Amino acid sequence: MAERSLRGTNLSTLSLETEDGIAFSERQLVRYVCPENHVSELPFSVEADVPLIWECRCGAEALLQDGPEPQRKPVKPVRTHWDMLLERRSIPELEELLEERLTLLRASRGEKPRRKRSA
Repeated sequence: MAERSLRGTNLSTLSLETEDGIAFSERQLVRYVCPENHVSELPFSVEADVPLIWECRCGAEALLQDGPEPQRKPVKPVRTHWDMLLERRSIPELEELLEERLTLLRASRGEKPRRKRSA
């Protein structure tokens, strides 16, 4: 039944509305150039805020031609698991926890307890 109800219509990008009485906004052609010298020309509305950076087809960042240099945000260094662990515990605390866990592990295996090494 559903097949018959859709007969005669096209479910693609076609619209049943006409363009009569529609006023399109003015356009401006904006050029971006990437480090590989690829040029991308894109239409934007005159009222739109034009971005300073656009991704080029090669994946690099293309800059607005004859535009101001974009301000880059400072990049935070990557925090590793070790860095986050050191924020919560000191090295002596970590050594103590390691020794406790090793003692429990050895006890579960039936090994004899070891003496603590001197530094």
